[in-house]
Amino acid sequence: MTTDWLPTACILCECNCGIIVQIEDRSIAKIRGDKDHPASQGYTCNKALRIDHYQNNRNRLTSPLRRRDDGTYEEIDWDTAIAEIAAGFSRIRDEHGGDKIFYYGGGGQGNHLGGAYSGAFLKAIGSRYRSNALAQEKTGEFLVDSHLYGGHTRGEFEHAEVSVFVGKNPWMSQSFPRARVVLNEIAKDPRRSMIVIDPVITDTAKLADFHLRVRPGTDAWCLAALAAVLVTENLCDEAFLDAHVTGADAVRAVLREVPIADYARECGVGEELIRAAARRIAAAASVSVFEDLGIQQAPNSTVCSYLNKMLWILTGNFAKRGGQHLHSSFAPLFSSGGVGRTPVTGAPIIAGLVPSNVVPQEILTDHPDRFRAMIVESSNPAHSVADSAAVREALQSLELLVVIDVAMTETARLADYVLPAASQFEKPEATFFNLEFPHNTFHLRHPVLDPLPGTLAEPEIWARLVRALGVVSDEELRPLRAAAERGLEAYTEAFLVAVSGNPALGRVLPFVLYETLGPSLPDGLAGAAALWGLAQKAAMTYPAAVQRAGHADGNALFEAILNSRSGVMFTEHEYEDDFALITHADRRIALEMPDMLAEVAALRTAASVLTTGEFPMVLSAGERRAYTANDILRDPSWRKRDTDGALRISSTDAAMLGLVDGGRARVTTAGGSAVATVEVTDVMLPGHVSLPNGYGLDHVDAEGHSHTPGVAPNALTSTGWRDAYAGTPWHKHVPARIEAATAR
Repeated sequence: MTTDWLPTACILCECNCGIIVQIEDRSIAKIRGDKDHPASQGYTCNKALRIDHYQNNRNRLTSPLRRRDDGTYEEIDWDTAIAEIAAGFSRIRDEHGGDKIFYYGGGGQGNHLGGAYSGAFLKAIGSRYRSNALAQEKTGEFLVDSHLYGGHTRGEFEHAEVSVFVGKNPWMSQSFPRARVVLNEIAKDPRRSMIVIDPVITDTAKLADFHLRVRPGTDAWCLAALAAVLVTENLCDEAFLDAHVTGADAVRAVLREVPIADYARECGVGEELIRAAARRIAAAASVSVFEDLGIQQAPNSTVCSYLNKMLWILTGNFAKRGGQHLHSSFAPLFSSGGVGRTPVTGAPIIAGLVPSNVVPQEILTDHPDRFRAMIVESSNPAHSVADSAAVREALQSLELLVVIDVAMTETARLADYVLPAASQFEKPEATFFNLEFPHNTFHLRHPVLDPLPGTLAEPEIWARLVRALGVVSDEELRPLRAAAERGLEAYTEAFLVAVSGNPALGRVLPFVLYETLGPSLPDGLAGAAALWGLAQKAAMTYPAAVQRAGHADGNALFEAILNSRSGVMFTEHEYEDDFALITHADRRIALEMPDMLAEVAALRTAASVLTTGEFPMVLSAGERRAYTANDILRDPSWRKRDTDGALRISSTDAAMLGLVDGGRARVTTAGGSAVATVEVTDVMLPGHVSLPNGYGLDHVDAEGHSHTPGVAPNALTSTGWRDAYAGTPWHKHVPARIEAATAR
C-alpha cells in the first residue's frame, strides 16, 4: 500500500468534493476529505467513501467489442475498431447526411474532460444534434434564465439569512459546497431561517423553520401564492425593481389577481403559513433560492422555474452577500443558441439539447430526417431515459450505435461497438460544474492509477477517430507541435496565427490542442490540453476576476490549473460584478415572460390533480437517498442500507392497501409494472409513493452470477409525460396503482 495521500475528487454528485486517497493493489484503499480543496475544504458525505466500488466494478471493460450477427460480442483490437467505426459514420454521413448522427452524453458527474474533445469528431462528421442528462432536468430553468438575465444563478447559502429549497433536499443531493455543514449552521442560528417546499418530510425539511408541504404536483400554486403575497402586501423592493428590472409592472398585474386563499387550498398548505413564509423572505437582509428535480421533473416545471425566481427578484436579493448570483463559468454546460426544433417531432431544442424523452420518436419512424446512428459517451439512456423499453427498441433499430464507457452498461449491451474508457481515476479529469460566487474554483484531477490495460482515455479515443477521418494533416500540425516545445507564450502566438489562417483547424480545435500542446504537457496530462483554450477564454471573459484570483492571464491560469493538484480558484468576483454578468445590453433583469405569465393566470382554472381511477396515486420515480448515486456506481455491495430500493409509502395508504413494512408491493403505471420491497413511513403524504434512483442495474458478482437489485425506475415512466415548454420528463409525478404482491 502506498503511504502517499494523492489528491483527487468524489465523482458522485455535481459538487465533486476534493478527497485524498491511498492506493493498494489498484484499489482505492483509504479516502479522506481534502482540506486543501478550495471549495469543499475537507468536507465529504458518506458516498465519497465508497468510490472504489466504481473503480473496481466487475463490469469494467478492457477491450473494444464488436457485436456479432447473433448478438454476442467479440474482442477486437483498437485499430480495427477505430477504422470500422469511422468508416461506418462516414458512410451514414455520405448516404444520409451527418445530421442523422446523434450524440448523447459528454461525461458523467466529474467526467467532463473527455466530452470536451467529442466536438471535434462531431463537427468533422457533420453531426448537429445532441442530448444528455441535463435535458432531463435543467432546460426549463435554462429557458427562463436565458430570458431573465442570460446566465445561470446560484445562491450564496453559506451567508444567506433565508435559504429557500424548492423540490430540493440538499442533505442528500448536496449540490453546493459543504452542504450538510451549511444546513446545520442555518438550523442552529436563530437569526437565520430555512424554507422548504416539498411534499416529503425530507432530511432538509426536518431542519426547516417553514415546511410548505405541498400536495404532489401543486408547487406552481404554492409559488404563485408566495409571489402574490409579496405583491399584494407591498413587500417588494421597489428601489431595486426601478433600478435593475424591466417588465415588473406586467408581473405585478398578474400576481395581484392571484386568489391566494384558493391557491393555498389547492396546494394543501395553510394560507397563514404561506403568508408567514413570504413575509420572512421580504424581511430578510439576504435570500438564496435553490430549485431542483422535485419541481424540474414534475407538472408545470418551467412555470415553477419562473415563479420561484420571483421570490428573490421581487425582493431585490441579487448582487449582495448571501443573495442570488450570476457566476463565472470555466466551460459552458449549455449552448448559447436559441430554441430550435427537432427534425421529426418538432420538439423544442433548448440550449442545444434535444429533449431526452423524444429520442425514441426521432428514431422509430420512416421520416427521412430520422436519426440513423448514435454515439453514446459516458451515459446510459437505456436505463436513465423515460420508458426504457421504447428507448431500447429505438437504439436497437439504429444502423450504427457506438458506446464509449468504462462498464458494460444497459446501453452498451445494445451497441454495435463498445469502446472501453479509462476510469476517472486513471486519467486527467475535471468537472465543469463550476457554479460558485464570488469565489469560483476549478479542479484538474491528476490520475492516481495507471489506465487498466486495454482501455484508453476519451481524448485519445476521439483523437483516433478524427485521425481516421483525415480532416487535418500532420503537416498542418507540425508548426504548432514545434511551438509547444518552446513554451506557452510561443504556442499562444503560433496558435492564433495557425487558426486564423486555416479554417479547417478551427473546426476541430480540441483535436488540434490534444495533438500539438498535449505531448508537451507533464507526463500523463495530455488530456488536459483542451483546458488551455478554456483558460484563455476565461481570462478574456472575466479579466479582472481572474486577476483578483491571482492569475495574470490565460497562460498563468492554465499553469496554475496544471500545478494545483487540489484545485484552484479561477475567478474572484465583487458583488457588483453580478450586474455586468447580465447579458442584456441594458444590464437589467427582463422579468416579463408573456408565455409564463399566461400560464400563471391559467392556474385559476387548471387541473392540479392528474391521477385517475385506474392510477390513483403519484409515484416519484428516482428519489435520492443515502445509498443511491448516479448509474456509474453499479456494484450494489456499496449499500449498507436499503439494499433493494424500497417503495416508500405512508402508513395511511399501507393500511388501506394491506401492505406491511418489509413486505412486497406491485407498482403499475401506464409505462410498466414492477415489484418492490415496502417501507412504511410517514415522511410520505397519503397518495404519494417514491422509488429511489440508481437501482435496477445489472451487476455480475464474484461468482459470475448476474443480479439486478431493486426497480429500474424508468421501466415505469412514459415518454409523453413531459413539460410542454422544455420537454423535461415528469419522473417525480407518475400516476400509479399500488397493490400487495408476494412474488419476488
